[in-house]
Formats: sequence, structure tokens, C-alpha cells
Amino acid sequence: MSVPEPAGGEEVKQAKEVEDAEKYSFMATVTKAPKKQIQFADDMQEFTKFPTKTGRRSLSRSISQSSTDSYSSAASYTDSSDDEVSPREKQQTNSKGSSNFCVKNIKQAEFGRREIEIAEQDMSALISLRKRAQGEKPLAGAKIVGCTHITAQTAVLIETLCALGAQCRWSACNIYSTQNEVAAALAEAGVAVFAWKGESEDDFWWCIDRCVNVDGWQANMILDDGGDLTHWVYKKYPNVFKKIRGIVEESVTGVHRLYQLSKAGKLCVPAMNVNDSVTKQKFDNLYCCRESILDGLKRTTDVMFGGKQVVVCGYGEVGKGCCAALKALGAIVYVTEIDPICALQACMDGFRVVKLSEVIRQVDVVITCTGNKNVVTREHLDRMKNSCIVCNMGHSNTEIDVTSLRTPELTWERVRSQVDHVIWPDGKRVVLLAEGRLLNLSCSTVPTFVLSITATTQALALIELYNAPEGRYKQDVYLLPKKMDEYVASLHLPSFDAHLTELTDDQAKYLGLNKNGPFKPNYYRY
Repeated sequence: MSVPEPAGGEEVKQAKEVEDAEKYSFMATVTKAPKKQIQFADDMQEFTKFPTKTGRRSLSRSISQSSTDSYSSAASYTDSSDDEVSPREKQQTNSKGSSNFCVKNIKQAEFGRREIEIAEQDMSALISLRKRAQGEKPLAGAKIVGCTHITAQTAVLIETLCALGAQCRWSACNIYSTQNEVAAALAEAGVAVFAWKGESEDDFWWCIDRCVNVDGWQANMILDDGGDLTHWVYKKYPNVFKKIRGIVEESVTGVHRLYQLSKAGKLCVPAMNVNDSVTKQKFDNLYCCRESILDGLKRTTDVMFGGKQVVVCGYGEVGKGCCAALKALGAIVYVTEIDPICALQACMDGFRVVKLSEVIRQVDVVITCTGNKNVVTREHLDRMKNSCIVCNMGHSNTEIDVTSLRTPELTWERVRSQVDHVIWPDGKRVVLLAEGRLLNLSCSTVPTFVLSITATTQALALIELYNAPEGRYKQDVYLLPKKMDEYVASLHLPSFDAHLTELTDDQAKYLGLNKNGPFKPNYYRY
């Protein structure tokens, strides 16, 4: 969904202040505002119109693909089919008599609280930040409207923001990812949460609107994952959008939308690009996917990877993590790439770089992780061997042309949760996982520890934007200050009993560095 005591001017305070974690004005000492980053795309496109009400999920999507079809969670106690009554038609109140929420079943709150308590045990850095900063209340007066996955881990983030003084209203960034019991626990705790697993697309936008459009309460901060919330406020409530003090966005899709707005000169508030922070790219994208790709595939297919031929489309951080995991289990891994630098990295890591059409007839598994659309087309699907497994590790379900498979001549057979056999007239079967949505959150879970890194980054980004003096951030998209990335990493080192080496005065002078960082320039690639 990414400080508390903003720095004045362009000066960097002395290292002793940065080192004092109790003051934790670390972000206040963060130096100058980061330089604006290069935009992702040359093409200039505005947000597409928000979807209208439909009886079923639409198969045609916008250029960045609404997150409503992105993925689901395998970690919820209850399935959305358990109760045919829409939560919108229920009258529910929590133990305090409040009905300012809409969840599947408020009675599940006790189960959700247990999930949150378990998550807190492996999110020690975020809890540490909460304890250090809650006395100062750096988010006092902040009214945060959020749209993220509502899981036990994000609940820890939401409750941390509340502990730091913020008022929060929350919806889910995806119709399948909500853990109903966690949403109930948040509602019981007094958070205005509007989300449940298995929302219709109309429900999805209704929940977002209920968070934004409320009498006597106006958001001044946005925490988004996918850009749908930002898109809704920008289109439907322009006066509210102009008064937003900052946007924090964590996904490729959402960041791309922000850069589109910025390039068109229509972004009237500063935004923080958490997705391209080091702590997000290297840990959430690389290490998280390195573990969760195997978990998702094993849970759904029980496949043995030794000797299997796998093609991974894309060798960014997600692709690198997937390839490393598959190679370690003895799979024969091919890589497709459009970027010569990433392609060369794949070659040096021992993978053969090919075009998908060259290996599509022989591979056993196809994994997409490009962030693009139509990477696997109907032509590719027609040429696949029998029992080929097809899945996606990208944010949206645009990478596999699932729409082309919904034709009369093909038969869909649901064999288990999130696993479909698509059967051709000649009897050939393709195993499609999660209908092309993100595999790890659809079919398994992701490691709590790595989500702690991302959540801590988001919290600090919100604190930085909310407390930044006027003029530090213009109406544009920024990367996190390097000092913030380093601080997030340092908070997580005690979990490994890791001890950093300290520079001597002479060494620091030789390198031209402050003894307490930042240790790398903004352009450094880890």
C-alpha cells in the first residue's frame, strides 16, 4: 500500500542524529528530496474509464488491467461461495455497536485476530517502528484511504498506521485476495474496512467508493496497490484528489499509471514509487518469488520438477527468483526476454535465452512474469504439449490470453481449487492455474517476513510525504530516499543476528561518505 520529523532545506544532519533510533528522525535527516526518475514509457495514455456494472467479470480490460481480476488468496478460512447473501445486504455491527464497515461475517473476527497475531511475530521490524514512533504520532491528522490486499500481514500495517495517529478507511485491491476473517478482525477493531473474498466487479468499485465518499471525512493520503483507488478518486472526486498530500503506490501497474498522469501534466499531488525501491525490488520481488513460485506450483499440481523443461518469460527480479528456484530443483530452464541486458544476465546465470515459439512444443511448464500483455497467445496455447502447466507471476492477468480460451470448441474442467483443465477437441489438456492470475497469492501464500519489509517501506513513505515541508516534493513521482531504504533494511537485520561493520573516520573520509550513510548513490544498482 511506500520521516516523521521533516528536514528543513537541503541539508543533511549529522550522523549521530541518524544513528539515534529513538528519535528516528532518520527520514528527517534524509537529505535532499530525491531526483525525479525517468518515466517508464514514452507513450502517453490516460486512465481508462472505470468499469460499469456487469453481471459477471468482464473479459475485456483496460491497458493496465483492473486489479479485480488479478489474483486470489488461498489463506482464507471461508470460501466466497459459503454464503449466497451479499455482505452489502447484511446488517452487521461490531461489539462496540459500529456498523461503519462491510465484511463477509463479523463473527469471524476472533479467527482473524489470531492470524494477525501470528503475522506480527514475523514482522518484528514493523512492530519495532510502531513502538518507537507511536509516542510521537507522526501521522496524527492523516486520513489515509487504502486499497491493498487485505491479509494478516497488511492488517499489521493498517494497525501500525492507526497506532501512529492515522485514521484509515480500507478496501481490497483485488476481488479474490481478501482473507475474510482478517477483514472481520479489522472491522471489530474499529477500522472502516469494506472488502470480502469473491466480490463482483460492481462490489469492488462500490467498496472503494464507500471508503472515499463519506460525510464529514475527507482523505488526505492514499496508499494504493494497482492504481485503482487513485484512478477512482482522480476520475470521480477531482476536488478530493487535488487536496491529497501524497500517494504511495507499490505495484508496477499503479506506478505506470502515475507516470502516465505525470507525463500528461495531470498529476497534481506528489507520489512515492515504492515498487522501484530497493527494499521492494530485491526482497519482495526477488526473494519472495524465489520461494513462493514453488509453493504455488506444488500445492496445485504436485509436480516434480527434476528434469522438467520450464520456460520463464521475463528475467527481471521476479523472473530471476523463479529461475533460481526451479534450477535448484533440477529443472531445465529456458528464459525469454526483450531486454538485451536482462538476456545477458540470464545467459551468465546459465540459462538459455530463446523465443517462446522455439520451445513451446516441448516445455512442461510456462511461467509469465513480464508485466506485459498477451505474452502467451492462443497460438502458443494451441501448440503446447498435453498436460503443459501454464501460470502467471505478474501483477495482472493480462499476460496469458485467457479470453481466447473461452470459446465453444474448448472445454473447461475445474479439477481442484484454482486449477482448470482446458481441453481441446483432440483431447489435449492444458493445466491453467488461477485463471492466469498471480500464482503465489492465488494458490498459496507469501512469506510474512518479506511482506514486513514492504509494509515498513510503505509506512515510512507515508510518514515522509505527510510530514515533508512544502516544496520538498513537487507534483511528480519520486523514488524513496536512499536513507529510507537503508533504514528499512537495518530494522530487519536483528532477525538474523546480523552485525554491521562500521567505517572508521579515515575510511569514511577516503570514500567520501557519512559514517552512517547513505552508503550508495541513488543511481547505484544493487
